[in-house]
Amino acid sequence: MNSIRNNVRLIGNVGQDPEIKNLENDRKLATVTLATTDTYRNDKGEKVEDTQWHRIVAWGKQAELIEKYVTKGKELALEGRLIHRSYDDKNNEKKYITEVVVNELLFI
Repeated sequence: MNSIRNNVRLIGNVGQDPEIKNLENDRKLATVTLATTDTYRNDKGEKVEDTQWHRIVAWGKQAELIEKYVTKGKELALEGRLIHRSYDDKNNEKKYITEVVVNELLFI
């Protein structure tokens, strides 16, 4: 059961071309946004689409795959884990971010 404690699976479309950073020791970091859309009918029977945006982070080989194959609009399936972090912006205001760190990636 430990493997499902913090597990996220998403299928969606990439919102922009990935941002790639080359770090020390030949490490790569890729960040991209992914849109997932759910469709349902409201009380009046009207079709409603609800799109959620997710910040995706990939390291190492996963980042290399994203750099090589992912562009805006591409459909991806991924599995990862949620992380929450905070930082102080240039105005010393605390900002909070939720990200999905990729474990597995599938190109659709």
